[in-house]
Amino acid sequence: MTRKIRDPFPNPFRPGAGHPPPYLAGRGEEQREFDALLDHHPVLTNWVLTGLRGVGKTVLLETLKPLAIRKSWLWAGADLSEAATVSEDSLATRLLVDLAPLVANVVVTHAETRRIGFAAKTERTPVRLDFEFLKWVYERAPGLSSDKLKAVLEWVWGHLRDSGLQGIVLAYDEAQNLSDQAARHQYPLSLLLDVFQSIQKKELPFLLVLTGLPTLFPKLVEARTFAERMFHVTRLGRLNEEECRDAIVKPIQQQDCPVQFSAVAVEEIIRHSGGYPYFLQFLCREMFDSYSQHRGRGEVNPAITVAQAIRKLDTDFFAGRWNRVSDRQRELLAAAARLPHCDDEFTVQEVVQESQEGPIRPFSASRVTQLLAKLADSGLVYKNRHGRYSFAIPLLGDFIQRQATEDAS
Repeated sequence: MTRKIRDPFPNPFRPGAGHPPPYLAGRGEEQREFDALLDHHPVLTNWVLTGLRGVGKTVLLETLKPLAIRKSWLWAGADLSEAATVSEDSLATRLLVDLAPLVANVVVTHAETRRIGFAAKTERTPVRLDFEFLKWVYERAPGLSSDKLKAVLEWVWGHLRDSGLQGIVLAYDEAQNLSDQAARHQYPLSLLLDVFQSIQKKELPFLLVLTGLPTLFPKLVEARTFAERMFHVTRLGRLNEEECRDAIVKPIQQQDCPVQFSAVAVEEIIRHSGGYPYFLQFLCREMFDSYSQHRGRGEVNPAITVAQAIRKLDTDFFAGRWNRVSDRQRELLAAAARLPHCDDEFTVQEVVQESQEGPIRPFSASRVTQLLAKLADSGLVYKNRHGRYSFAIPLLGDFIQRQATEDAS
């Protein structure tokens, strides 16, 4: 009898944009915060979830959907691409497209049509809340784009009011792409805030959830000062040591998993990941593949170390961004990276001071401000509401320090 060859054990770790990890560690508190918002009747507070790239915003957002459905809320969501936010009408269309699948089976009336022929008779065709009908309501409602969108949402809930549903969640990722464009007389961000404030004052149960980079909430407040009172803001941070350990160890505690990380390897992965979920998944995946392949060949020790996996991370994740900045911008970033608290916040004056103590030509305060503005446009830093700056990429300071060490050697 031929023996069936067993398939290799699949690597459980999933570094990627929004890919769910095998075990979601350390996000129970955020899930409980959202669950509590679902119990507010009427809707009193919307939710903003912010954090750096790689911290797990998209993954967490996906875990909230079943929580909402379990409590009889409908859920619509999508990424807010730049194309969807170029104008007020394009944003309104985005919302209609997302709403339509949720309510497309709801019959609002019947249209009478008469068949032609010898056996002519009148038939009643159901008219449903599909996209074409929602768009028809939008286009025929009087007023501005915001008035039209309010009319659609009121129409939708009017036909769901007696359905037993609690409400509708509209959840949007990458919401930092939202912005008003005064030069083009287009205000999609203001439209979104105005519409939700208005319908929530009328006690229509639409809950808005926005996730994005830390620049998101300041943009909301800049557009409408009342946004401070519209949203509960959660800053998604790093995992603590215990949560990191769970994220590493629990996926490989499955039956028949051929790979086990040593205590030393686990500690090294935690240290080099900085507690960021993406980096945990990346390092674990590289280590798992190395352990699995070499164990299959009867070798005891893996060919790859955590330090070598970090080098691959530098190439795959950081290098593309680093190669797009000028030499003078690199010098500024290197000065910022030498600050002991560079991964939190830093000021223009601190960068100026650090540049005076380093090997480079010192920066003036005005030059630092100019360069930081350009780096913010390229997505490497951001300015928070306190007038301080932060790296927009997690652990960018560590990467820059490693680059400086390599350049000096």
